[in-house]
Amino acid sequence: MTTTTDRPGPRTAPASRPPAFELAALDMAGTTVQEGGAVYRAVAQSVEARLGRPVPEAVLRRWTGTSKDEAIAGLLTELTGSAPAEAVEEVYADFAARLGAAYAASPPVPVPGAAEAIAGLRAAGVKVVLQTGYSRDIAESILDALGWTVGGTVDGLVSSDEVPVSRPAPYLVFRAMELARVTDVARVLTAGDTPNDLAAGRNAGAGFVAGVLTGAATAVELGRHRHTHLLDSVADLPSLL
Repeated sequence: MTTTTDRPGPRTAPASRPPAFELAALDMAGTTVQEGGAVYRAVAQSVEARLGRPVPEAVLRRWTGTSKDEAIAGLLTELTGSAPAEAVEEVYADFAARLGAAYAASPPVPVPGAAEAIAGLRAAGVKVVLQTGYSRDIAESILDALGWTVGGTVDGLVSSDEVPVSRPAPYLVFRAMELARVTDVARVLTAGDTPNDLAAGRNAGAGFVAGVLTGAATAVELGRHRHTHLLDSVADLPSLL
């Protein structure tokens, strides 16, 4: 007769939990990259040079996080009532020259802990795509200055001139999803330092919409806008896994 016992069988290792999100779509200036506010000083200075008068801080802040040509067009429209294409192009050219000089004098650097956080996310199986209101040439020059590469440091880069409309529209996020081959927006995390960054994440329907306090806005300012997380820095992102 065959008998059985209650002796437990061999133990199996528990299945590892998948990360809470598959894609981290991260803003650049003020979020992953410290550039000392040079970009918005250059925007303001180029518009002021065109108009011959200062740009009010409150007006400038409304356009943080958007593409820089859209920001220039928006500022000209708010301050003069119109933004002819020729004027926007001329002001943008002045902005690009000012920003290039500012970055040459004081090169951008990674936000402390950003590189390590990105590496940690990727090691956990999360794709990391940088998405930015910069044009492609400016964004790539910043990556070069940092010594970062697409494929080496991050999985992709999306710039404002590659989508129909920049933030707060969701298209930068959607393009990041395309690059990462991620299909479920609920498994996407967006992170940025401005209300327009948060709005883009919300408009995309991202499951995680994180604001960070290393850039243009304070906790009070970001806290007025819907978000899922408010973090000191992108260095904290691995804690959300």
